[in-house]
Amino acid sequence: MHSTMATNNAEQQVKSVKSPGIPEAVFLEDVDKFMKEPANGSAEAVLRRLDEQHQKYKFMEMNLMHKKRRLKSQLPDIKSTLDIVNHMQSKQGSEEPLQTQFLLSDQVYAKASIPPTKRVCLWLGANVMLEYTVDDAKALLEKNLNAATNSLQQVETDLDFIRDQYTTTEVNMARVYNYDVKRRQAGTSSS
Repeated sequence: MHSTMATNNAEQQVKSVKSPGIPEAVFLEDVDKFMKEPANGSAEAVLRRLDEQHQKYKFMEMNLMHKKRRLKSQLPDIKSTLDIVNHMQSKQGSEEPLQTQFLLSDQVYAKASIPPTKRVCLWLGANVMLEYTVDDAKALLEKNLNAATNSLQQVETDLDFIRDQYTTTEVNMARVYNYDVKRRQAGTSSS
């Protein structure tokens, strides 16, 4: 009974690692049995299918790596904007202006004196800027930071899963290739 529970726990752990939208590569335990199935007429056809599957995994990995780079570049921007909004929030109620420098272009800054305000404009991208209260801006930025962090963690998990899948596919390709070599050698030695 204890071994059954351990097996079930192991199966649950394996299932929890799967990523949605990414097909799982099945390890070929018994290549002989697999090659005798009607859908697997020749080793060349199976190798072509496995190679196509491998290329799809590589393509998915490339897309995930692009998404990871994009998220990693967004996180510092969100954090620095949140820091600025937090600083503005801490200065609320004060009558003295906020002294700061802001970036005009690469390595060109301008000094600014910002009068006390309860509103802030956030650049949302795609030529869109919206005005928020400082509290609403903080809430939005915290939500965006949390979403970007969670998305980055999911991308990392997906990348790990996809690497396992294309490694499994590569091993399957090698095993099918070796099966075919042995089959051919057995055919020439019996002639």
